[in-house]
Amino acid sequence: MEQLRAKAKQWAARGKDMAARLGRHGGARLATLYRRGHAHLMTLPPGRRAAVMALWSFLALLALLVAYLLLLIPLTPSIHDLRQARTAAPSTMVAAGGEELARFDQGLQERVTLQQISPNVVSALIATEDHRFYEHHGVDFKRLAGAIVHSLSGDPQGGSTITQQLARNMFPAEIGRSRNLNRKLKELVTALKIEATYSKTEILEAYLNTVPFLYNTFGIEMAARTYFDKPAARLDILESATLVGMLKGTNYYNPVGNPERSLQRRNVVLGQMRKHEVIDEKRYRQLLKRPLRLHFERQSERAQTDSHFTAYVRKWLIDWADENDYNLELDGLIVHTTLDSDLQQAAERAVERQANALQAIADVEWSRAGVPSSTSTGMYASMQSGSVPFDYFWKSHPALVDAFVKESSDYRKLVAAGGTAGITAEQALAQLKGDRAFMAALRKSKTRLQAGFVAMDPATGALRAWVGSRDFAREQFDHVAQAARQPGSTFKPIVYGAALEKGLSPEHVYRDAVMDIKAADGSKWRPTDMSGTTGREMTMRDGLVYSKNTITAQVMQDVGLPPIIKLARALGVRDSKLAAVPSLALGTSPVTLLEMVNAYASIAAQGQARTPYVVTHITDRDGKVIARFDQARPVQAMKVESADTLTDMMRGVIDRGTGTAIRNRFGIRSDVAGKSGTTQNNADGWFIMMHPQLVGGAWVGFNDARVTMRSNYWGQGGHNAVLVVGDFFKTALDTGKLARDAIFLGGKPPPPARRIEAMEPENEPVEAGGDMQQAGAPPAPLAMPAEESGGQESNGRAVPQEPAAPPAPPSAPAPALPPAPQG
Repeated sequence: MEQLRAKAKQWAARGKDMAARLGRHGGARLATLYRRGHAHLMTLPPGRRAAVMALWSFLALLALLVAYLLLLIPLTPSIHDLRQARTAAPSTMVAAGGEELARFDQGLQERVTLQQISPNVVSALIATEDHRFYEHHGVDFKRLAGAIVHSLSGDPQGGSTITQQLARNMFPAEIGRSRNLNRKLKELVTALKIEATYSKTEILEAYLNTVPFLYNTFGIEMAARTYFDKPAARLDILESATLVGMLKGTNYYNPVGNPERSLQRRNVVLGQMRKHEVIDEKRYRQLLKRPLRLHFERQSERAQTDSHFTAYVRKWLIDWADENDYNLELDGLIVHTTLDSDLQQAAERAVERQANALQAIADVEWSRAGVPSSTSTGMYASMQSGSVPFDYFWKSHPALVDAFVKESSDYRKLVAAGGTAGITAEQALAQLKGDRAFMAALRKSKTRLQAGFVAMDPATGALRAWVGSRDFAREQFDHVAQAARQPGSTFKPIVYGAALEKGLSPEHVYRDAVMDIKAADGSKWRPTDMSGTTGREMTMRDGLVYSKNTITAQVMQDVGLPPIIKLARALGVRDSKLAAVPSLALGTSPVTLLEMVNAYASIAAQGQARTPYVVTHITDRDGKVIARFDQARPVQAMKVESADTLTDMMRGVIDRGTGTAIRNRFGIRSDVAGKSGTTQNNADGWFIMMHPQLVGGAWVGFNDARVTMRSNYWGQGGHNAVLVVGDFFKTALDTGKLARDAIFLGGKPPPPARRIEAMEPENEPVEAGGDMQQAGAPPAPLAMPAEESGGQESNGRAVPQEPAAPPAPPSAPAPALPPAPQG
């Protein structure tokens, strides 16, 4: 071993010595060769000397070019990249059970095989773009040389083959679009790699499936449907020539926007087909005389499966893909979400059924001066066809009609143009009010009731169902995560939770009486309940069960605002601004439905707060997990004992308070707890319910808070939003998605099932917003999506604040309801 080591050292020393000698002598030899070459060159005649120098320069440039091309080989897309690009597929979003929810298509694209494409397209393409396509190996050097000569003479021409164009389409970022030598060389190297990897048939197929054709369409199949309303297999020779002609400049030769240019370019393509004997002279002359005929039909931009949930996930996922260098349109990823398809369908049906029923109630109640008195949704549905929806509302609110018109984009456009057209603001108002179509659309938009629903697993934070509006295709504005509305009495459990955390007993007694509360700025706030006060003592538990504003205000005084705000943040109300004013206790600070359901889920999980999440993991096209989104450990937002006690207090809301409709209307006997919420003038109705396995909540109202439910009965969250929640949970329990016998930790078995008749109005607990608002509190939000041109719904622009118009007094009294729970 020692001898081997000695030999190795000896050979290493010799190698170093040899390298040193070569270095010394190599430089000297190069210098000697240069001197000899220069001396020999100077002996040549001037003409021959110039020719030799030109030859040497050309060879040097050629050597540099070859060296650069060799350098580009590892810098251009690899064989693996080429194979992956050809098999590119859009990423897919799936539900927890594997059902497809949405796709990340690259525009509007449908890949087809070459056998599904008309031969006319292939013939026109090869004749026009690359007639030696089957003869070269990716680069047509003869055509390239010709293009260089023409370009140098002032007539620039393209020399790219179909394969080179495919390289640009497949790898736009790597190759680039700028006209320079570097791009051409990258294109050339990539084209040679493509030809070495794929057959000519595969190259044609890939090219025709990736080329863009305007209107967010990619590939010949979608182009055929867009411009001629037929599949690519049925394109005739003129239609094929028109589409191939667009490839030189899709916008410039657009047959929709520039029909004359398109016709000329189509004829050029026909000329190329004649030149290369695809068609004969007679046929060519006949085709030239044919007019340009289109059956243009722009393809739908949005898949029917899109929803507010997929839109929310899509936004998050795009950021994730950018950060992790993935292409959602090409990499074929599978995004596994938390959505439960069965629960989602139950939620969608509940929102549709109950929002339709509530729309009928609003239409009928506001159609006449007298208010019908019924607790049955069916009665209003039967009256709806014979009523003029909201007729009395519009007649009794003329100032509000003017305000709506003035807030429209049509009005702003007329006034803006008034300087040149001579139209005053008054004339613009009168003109629009006289436009029947405009006013009908405006009234329909403003009086369309909206709803939102979301359900969350309290044990994990996974979102299981999400419905952002009654119809996503009509209303993309999301009433789960975007709309911030006053939560009303659904905020009260947070106040009582802060009291429990401070050590107050649920049996702590307060007097049910109106009292002045002094704010930090010195102003006084006097909260009341619509049902009045009794003057009697009431426990903190009953204050929550019956949603008493007077009791809640006193609890807030004993606890203080900072602990309430701190607990709200810890439970899940993290993003919305919470104004530190006394009326916060009654839910005057706007929040989102998602935040409130998150807070209730934290209570249901014995005070453990979890951040809601929508994606569990992502796999590649082969099923390999490339990202897993493990949730952060839960944070103990409140003591276990406090959360259990608060849950028990909220059971009382369902059993004997403002949430009795859960038992009475829907017959749900499981161990559930919850809270209703109603804001001033019945602008917002809320209901959130906790089951040991799932927490779900709904908001009901109009996008513009100046339009409200008319009667106090149907304006309450315990009578409107509760319908959506009850409908959903009844389906989930009946289908076995939720266990009927599940019990909250630290809880008690539910009461035995019994048959319950629907309550009459005079026996059913009532809730109402009462006097919530105070000076310094944030105003109730008006329209989240304001109406746009023609009164159509938009995507979230707020309408300027105006005082809510009080509803006109009805000529017939509302049904008499006993004093009972508020909020």
